Amino acid sequence: MFRSAWGNFATGVSVITTIESNGEIHGMTANGIASVSLEPMLVMVAIGHSTNTHDIIKSSGKYGINILSDQHVDIGKHFASSIKEFDPDILAKFSLTTNGIPFLKGALASMDCRVVKQHTEGDHTIFIGEVLDVVVNEGQPILFHKGKWIYLP
Repeated sequence: MFRSAWGNFATGVSVITTIESNGEIHGMTANGIASVSLEPMLVMVAIGHSTNTHDIIKSSGKYGINILSDQHVDIGKHFASSIKEFDPDILAKFSLTTNGIPFLKGALASMDCRVVKQHTEGDHTIFIGEVLDVVVNEGQPILFHKGKWIYLP
């Protein structure tokens, strides 16, 4: 019932990115993101403890938020899948910031974040990140509602 209730809340779709210890790009599709503060620029992401992303962010202290456009459905679905085969076509769509965070080329917005606080609640950790770099582009968003991806005209 709880999951169903929250399924009624339409959200945007993002890919949270990090770099694994071997230098490979790692990402997960997420909608548990939010702006926290304008001054200083702070954002948050809620990451489940059972994900690889949780351990990588906890260890590295950094992450990227990439807000997807309707041109990035393949990227969103790739990182939403539990099967993570190396796909050079997908990985070629990213570039690294000076801090080593993968930014998705053409994303509606990308933010390079340094963890400044973390709060463990239930089965998730909320990572508060100071935004070090922001890129904004034009485009149409993807929405997630009742378990479905919706594209606006």
